[in-house]
Amino acid sequence: MSWRIANECAERRFGSAARKQIIMFLADKASDDGSGIWCSKGTIQRHTELSESTVKRTIIDFLREGILIETGRRQCKNGYTVIYRIVLERVAALEPTAEPDIETGVTVNPVQSEPGTGSTVNGVRGSRWTPNHPKTIHKPPTRRREAAAEVEDLEAEKILAAYPEDRIRDRRTSLCLIAAAVKAGVTPNDLLQAVKAYAKESEGYTRSKVCFSDNWFKMRRWEKGLAQVQADREKAREAEAKGRASLAEWIHERHPLCRHITNRQIEDLIASRMVTPEQVRAAGLQA
Repeated sequence: MSWRIANECAERRFGSAARKQIIMFLADKASDDGSGIWCSKGTIQRHTELSESTVKRTIIDFLREGILIETGRRQCKNGYTVIYRIVLERVAALEPTAEPDIETGVTVNPVQSEPGTGSTVNGVRGSRWTPNHPKTIHKPPTRRREAAAEVEDLEAEKILAAYPEDRIRDRRTSLCLIAAAVKAGVTPNDLLQAVKAYAKESEGYTRSKVCFSDNWFKMRRWEKGLAQVQADREKAREAEAKGRASLAEWIHERHPLCRHITNRQIEDLIASRMVTPEQVRAAGLQA
């Protein structure tokens, strides 16, 4: 048992109670460098009282995220047990559970009991109350900011609503992860299409095979659907370009099928300089 590893894991966020419970059990079995952990998934399941599928999935996730690595195998009565090591560097990079320290400035005593008085050169005192004082009146957000926040919330809710309903878990975390993805540059509509694609793909699955929403967004599994959306969009652009090239060729050759070209298509072809007004009129069409 290593108190060092246990304390390091206890002070970090792992994303869910189950993940935290499993990593704390593994930390209890580790040496001071995080190595020497050998216990079967069945042992973990019995001691944590979590389901076997949860334990297996979490161990796989830890391995993929680099929090755990396999260092060998140990013979046992049922064959072998995998030996793991907790990677301290990966654990240290996780978000801490402790609240950030509030800077109170340099004071004689560690506790600043009253707000600063500000500049008194001209006899002007500072604020009467500290910012978190019950009588402090904070400036309300502008209507524009409120409207923008409402739109973002509605978009995130709409995206989450497309996820399989009975596998939505921890709505607040899921919505925060959606907002983070949009803030990183993913368009809400593309993210919505990726979620819908996963919902359609997993429609025939048993519920145990469908990922919970908070884990799905946390592992950025929407990237697969996003790649497919972008690929489909690229195919549509190629098909559109090919169709426009065919229309321009009809006009150049004055093909009889030219009469089926609409005025909007003619305007687009002229705007893209694929044909000229003179060529359109020569083909018997109105430019």
